[in-house]
Amino acid sequence: MILPPEMIPGVLAPLSIPSPPQGVWYVPLPFGDLTIPIRAYALCILVGIGVAWVVGSRRWRARGGTQDTLETALLVAIPLGIIGARLYHVITDHQLYFGPGKHPVEALYIWNGGLGIWGAVAAGALGIWLVCRRKGASFAAMADSLAPGLAIAQGIGRLGNWFNQELFGRPSTLPWALEIDPAHRPAGYEQYATFHPTFLYELLWVLLVALVLVLVDRRLRLGHGQVFLLYVVLYTFGRFWVEGLRIDKANTIGTWRINEYVSVIVFVAALVALVLVRLRHRDREAPEAVDPDGRREVVEA
Repeated sequence: MILPPEMIPGVLAPLSIPSPPQGVWYVPLPFGDLTIPIRAYALCILVGIGVAWVVGSRRWRARGGTQDTLETALLVAIPLGIIGARLYHVITDHQLYFGPGKHPVEALYIWNGGLGIWGAVAAGALGIWLVCRRKGASFAAMADSLAPGLAIAQGIGRLGNWFNQELFGRPSTLPWALEIDPAHRPAGYEQYATFHPTFLYELLWVLLVALVLVLVDRRLRLGHGQVFLLYVVLYTFGRFWVEGLRIDKANTIGTWRINEYVSVIVFVAALVALVLVRLRHRDREAPEAVDPDGRREVVEA
């Protein structure tokens, strides 16, 4: 008979995923007693950005865009995306930083974790749109080019939550349950040792999403923003049920967390937009419509 987690407090699952022993390494400087903190969370974000850059670059050039246009857009979008991600987190979880006994300055401590994907996508998309408008490039084509890499980057970024031992789910004794150190267990769950590894669920989901995007795009030659819209539809579908497993403190309306409402609203909006765009465009943009700089390079060559 398998006992529910409530009946076996403090006992590890027979098989479980260990959490990393630390998420920060302090590297001593060659002078004095100073050290530089190297944070796994930040490294995961940087690796994710690098992968998204490489994947997006290959796809953008395959659509007829130039490296210069993409790099300009990403150099604007990445810092804006990080700022937007932090703002979204601080706004939706403001009780963590503001109020009696709180320290508002910690809202700036991005290295401690706390980034909201919707803030990143919105602010990053704004940066890309501004660059595309200035250069006359297709914003929709660039969004389609970046979508699979963005999904992969999200998965890599979730490894940062693993190192930080944060954003895990309800207590679990499944073979893949995640071990959480006592210091990281939320109030009311101190007696439980293993929890749902929601970081892993989302990581696997977004990698599957990236694969589906590439395969469907290759088969149907999606364009005009359809790859990006499909990414949003698939991601929000998975994010909704992963969000429902989490037990970290979050603002709610009724029994749902705010991010669950956001997932549903964005899912419906993206699905409707995808259907409408697909009815209007059955093929992707012509290469000459993607990036004027690409046409210029061909002429000059």
